[in-house]
Amino acid sequence: MAGLSGVPIIILKEGSKRESGKDAQRKNILAAKAVAESIRTTLGPKGMDKMLIAGEEATITNDGATILREMDIEHPVAKMIVEVAKAQDDEIGDGTTTAVIIAGKLLEKAEGLLDQDVHPTVIVQGYKQAAARAQKVLSEMAVDVSADEATLSKIARTAMLGKGIEMAMDKLAMLSVEAAQAIAGFEGKDIEENIKTVMIPGGRIDDSSIIYGIVLEKERTSLEMPKKIEDAKIMLLEGTLEIKKLDTDAKVTITEAKSLSSFKEGEEMVIKSQVDAIAAAGANVVFCEKGIGVTAQNYLARQGMLGVRRVSREDMKMLALATGARLVGDVMAVTAKDLGSAALVEERKVGKEKKMLFIEGCPQAKAVTIVLHGVSEQVLEEMERALDDSLNVVLDVIRSRKIVPGGGAPEMLVAENLRQYASTLEGREQLAVRAFADAVESIPLTLAENSGFDPLDSLAALRAKTGQGKAFGLDMVTGQPSDMLAAGIVEPLKVKTQAIKSATEAATMVLRVDDVIAAKREELAPKPGQSPHDYTMPQMPMPHY
Repeated sequence: MAGLSGVPIIILKEGSKRESGKDAQRKNILAAKAVAESIRTTLGPKGMDKMLIAGEEATITNDGATILREMDIEHPVAKMIVEVAKAQDDEIGDGTTTAVIIAGKLLEKAEGLLDQDVHPTVIVQGYKQAAARAQKVLSEMAVDVSADEATLSKIARTAMLGKGIEMAMDKLAMLSVEAAQAIAGFEGKDIEENIKTVMIPGGRIDDSSIIYGIVLEKERTSLEMPKKIEDAKIMLLEGTLEIKKLDTDAKVTITEAKSLSSFKEGEEMVIKSQVDAIAAAGANVVFCEKGIGVTAQNYLARQGMLGVRRVSREDMKMLALATGARLVGDVMAVTAKDLGSAALVEERKVGKEKKMLFIEGCPQAKAVTIVLHGVSEQVLEEMERALDDSLNVVLDVIRSRKIVPGGGAPEMLVAENLRQYASTLEGREQLAVRAFADAVESIPLTLAENSGFDPLDSLAALRAKTGQGKAFGLDMVTGQPSDMLAAGIVEPLKVKTQAIKSATEAATMVLRVDDVIAAKREELAPKPGQSPHDYTMPQMPMPHY
């Protein structure tokens, strides 16, 4: 930076990196486009897969959220685009690939406008106007539906198309609809709080099932305990059922063998009184977050109870939702009101060696378990990812009751409407609105390309049909326009509206950056008594000669 006398004034340390103006914007746009291009070919029912290698493990998937989550990305702008996918996945659970592709195309179109000397602020304003208009168009084209099983099954199947699990699609669609209906009344955003998925290698896909309860990858604590308890009364203990260890500095002096015997008997009596309190409350199954000692195991077995130790906190919460039990901190204060219920608690052998506990038949379960069977772990993992997408979109439709046609139909209608809207604008914003329309139209274009059809021919045919009706999308078999509602290819409205919102926010954020400065991190820790905000270098003592 030059001073008044023409002498340059250096404000950054030597070696610091700085990029500004169009150079910074172009490099940022290039990074964002690279991320979008990496997953573009995975879009649609005929999208390609990606192989992700981490050490000796390899994952094959075309799930956009999984690919972006596992990629080792360093560029800060590329990380921002990954955050778009994360936001889409957290909020809706599907549509991550669509959101990232649109964000990449918005930035690609913006690059052309920057070359025409359109100011970034004008582009950002035009994009925001176009996004607001797109949301309105999508809301108007949405169809109100009743959340019947036939409609929900169509939604589930559309979400799983192209996931490589077509052979299991009917079964998984049925499971996702049943599970979503079971927890729809619970307003939790994250389905992982209410739906647990257990994967068991081996067996047939048709053996997969939904259990109105919880399956734990645990065994009963002692072989003396019963393997099966019907009409179970369940207690959830946050604490422990074992003799407490003495503190490190504690000291017990025993001078006689009789005193040692009395000391041990006293400890055992404490455990016995705890087990008696559990029995008095009416419990016959105990899930303990911490340990269950040998003494407690013996007393529980004598009472005919089944005990399970070291149950994770997440599983304890799900057990509470499924059985209606309350988490108890003090075992001596437990009452019948704290207990949950289940028709059956049983330990079963799964596979050749593994055992699991099945808690099922919960009368008003707010948490359920989906048990998946598959030929290999790779297949099971892909089934789980497809099921997760399906569960999220089905739950969205149950709660919102609004759908839109699939196959690129919403994007075509939005693009057509935005071009008409752009013609009503007088300023340079109309250029940005047209660019937004082209970016949104990249979705049906990519669907056609990934399906092996000529993208320009397919797009031209879709444009011709879009004016005739709202539901015309791309038929992935013929490559021709088709009525998506009649074909049963439908998606939740929220998937599309959130994709537009996420993509626009990411693109505008990148466009507003015109200066990239490498900030230096302070590596020296502050001295005792020194403020953490005081970054002055310590003064070195002057040598004496």
